[in-house]
Amino acid sequence: MNFEQLATIIADTHQRLQQSAVKAVNQCQTMRNWLIGFYIVEFEQNGEDRAKYGEFLLKNLEQKVNLKGLNITLFKRSRVFYMVYPQLATVIKTILPPTGASTMHLLEMQGLGKSASLMHLLQNAENKQDIVNTIEPQKLLSSISFTHFIELVKIDNPIKRMYYEMLTIQTGLSVRELKRQIGALSYERVGLSGNMENALAAIQQKIHPQTVTDAVKDDYFFEFLNIPQQRASLLKEKELETLLLDHLRDFIIELGNGFCFEARQKRILIGDEFYFIDMVFYHRILKCHILCELKVDTFNHAHVSQLYSYLNYYKAEVMEPGDNPPIGILLVTDKNDALVRYTTTGLDEQIFVSKYQLQLPTEQQLKELILKTIRQ
Repeated sequence: MNFEQLATIIADTHQRLQQSAVKAVNQCQTMRNWLIGFYIVEFEQNGEDRAKYGEFLLKNLEQKVNLKGLNITLFKRSRVFYMVYPQLATVIKTILPPTGASTMHLLEMQGLGKSASLMHLLQNAENKQDIVNTIEPQKLLSSISFTHFIELVKIDNPIKRMYYEMLTIQTGLSVRELKRQIGALSYERVGLSGNMENALAAIQQKIHPQTVTDAVKDDYFFEFLNIPQQRASLLKEKELETLLLDHLRDFIIELGNGFCFEARQKRILIGDEFYFIDMVFYHRILKCHILCELKVDTFNHAHVSQLYSYLNYYKAEVMEPGDNPPIGILLVTDKNDALVRYTTTGLDEQIFVSKYQLQLPTEQQLKELILKTIRQ
């Protein structure tokens, strides 16, 4: 071993164990908050003097405990956390420190009520799990932090919540990105794929795009426009464009991570004629302009020719030092994949043809896909 190797080993050991320590702290915090929720619910249901405190229980509890961080907000969140995730009792029992186990035993012995019995609680949790397939409690506890759970418990639909649990576990979402995925209706759109594993992998690429292909979706949903079905077929391009920009925040969320709006109907001069690009974005991660053309009909090769000329213009006249070449996104109502492939093959500039829809998959389709994935 030389000095360089020694330094590398020490740094690597520090980083690995520090990460393990952080993970252990997060897991203990999650367990603590679940137990706090358990105790509060059991007291509310069976406490000898519960009537004395009523709706002021949590306020009085904060004053009595008087410890930093243990406040009404945490107590409320912990109570909801326990009620949504009673199945965590199964794994918490096995890893509870001796002092915690003693506290649980003391709680049972002091007559808080039958439902305070840990075994009774576990039975209730198992019964609830029979209603719908769930992710293993051990996996939930070891892979999801309490701050993630705060967002997850806000989701009433258990199947929908299960999807976001899987998404967090398999893609390592930050809390911020989890909130973004929920806001972008990731659950509703995944039903189109028919394959959960591929869908989750695709989402991970969109969260952390490494290439241009990663940043562009095959399908976009504009359901946030609330366009009635009978009106959808009558929309003109300008109308749809106006509606999208009226809902710019939702539109950018739908496009994905890194998109920054720059211009609408961007006027460019080619020769002695003016042309207008529907929408122009700059991608802060990929460091390139993205030119977006919106069509209210199915794909045809003339669309590509138009967009190709715009890309060549941007490459010659607009690109700054340090920018990557621009890319084009053509949004159409439907596409013939074979025609798209033959039309775009061989082009230097990257042009992507994506399908947009104004409606989302049905709830039943989504439920069947999620449960199928859980059973695998």
